[in-house]
Amino acid sequence: MPAKPSNPRTVAVHAGRDPRAQFGMINPPVWHASTVLFPTLDALDRAIRQPFEGLVYGLLGTPTSSALEQAVAAMEHADRAIAVGSGLAAIAVAIMPFVQSGDHLLVSDGAYGPTRHLCQNWFRRWGIETTYYDPMIGAGIADLIRPNTRLIHLETPSSLTFEVPDVRTIVQIAKARGLKTVIDNTWASPIFFQPMDLGVDAVILAGTKYIAGHSDVVIGFVATTEESWLPVKQAAADFGHHATPDDCYMTLRGMRTAAVRLKQHEASALEVAHWLRTRPEVRRVLHPALPDHPGHTHWKRDFTGSSGLFAIELRPCARAAVAAMVEGMALFGIGFSWGGFESLILPFEPNGLQRVSTIAHDGPLIRLHIGLEEVSDLIADLEHGFARLRHAAE
Repeated sequence: MPAKPSNPRTVAVHAGRDPRAQFGMINPPVWHASTVLFPTLDALDRAIRQPFEGLVYGLLGTPTSSALEQAVAAMEHADRAIAVGSGLAAIAVAIMPFVQSGDHLLVSDGAYGPTRHLCQNWFRRWGIETTYYDPMIGAGIADLIRPNTRLIHLETPSSLTFEVPDVRTIVQIAKARGLKTVIDNTWASPIFFQPMDLGVDAVILAGTKYIAGHSDVVIGFVATTEESWLPVKQAAADFGHHATPDDCYMTLRGMRTAAVRLKQHEASALEVAHWLRTRPEVRRVLHPALPDHPGHTHWKRDFTGSSGLFAIELRPCARAAVAAMVEGMALFGIGFSWGGFESLILPFEPNGLQRVSTIAHDGPLIRLHIGLEEVSDLIADLEHGFARLRHAAE
């Protein structure tokens, strides 16, 4: 029998389904369940002793969620995976099992905003101290490790400014010191990056984004080593985090086309990014695949592609001019999240969040998600937006 494929493009199509066990049907069914019945008291006792093995209670999983978890684990080259109700839930349960009162953790200064809120509010209440590090620190991370440091959180690229850290070096240092590492891989998804191959202990994914891919599901995953799976699964169960059967089914359905969608997102975003570099209204483009971007060499070494999300810095102008630009867009919607089929535009200010890696910028910053529309139409929409910006600035 040939070896199972490991390429995430192939895995995304085939993992998590078994037509022979489903009467020849290609997709697994949606199993809705709260109560699971047991045939004997012995079976009930086994379920109580091993609540995470087999089917015990709807909150702990159904055949639908298990199919999705198997697929995500295979795509991430992980031993196991856990599906939860959101990307933020995945962040919480990936970190909580490995820290306790009196511990210290290191978190990327470019982390997703709610990650910081979790650290600054709940973790601090629980006596857990957080130090934020510059995403480009590389080997310098060793100088921040304390005797009570337990975990290093990474995000690649940074959430708003897109620096690409040296994941290999940071993970190597963490392993030498006996520390756990977790990484948010939502931007690239397992289609373009497999952090487990570099030795991380857990990978966080907001499946809401590119895995589901259609702006109609909120779901998250933690893919782990075998050693880290049980603590993360226990945390998810203790806090009642689970993914609904319908969201699991929708995510499985979206996953099948993730590779082709991401290739189109990548190609379109690069075309728009190169066009934006020619615009007089744009001071710089923040995109990991551009040679002058911070961490580009790390991206080129570790990733096999780039997604549709990046940012630009405009030339200095007033807020009213930015509003005139973004509020009149025909194809770019103003909204949170990303990773769906549609294009989005969102002004932002990172320096209100970041502590040690503040980005020097004179002009407004705008995050763009390039969807699946025709690129020439998107460029025309942006061109009209720049015309409104110039008119308002005058």
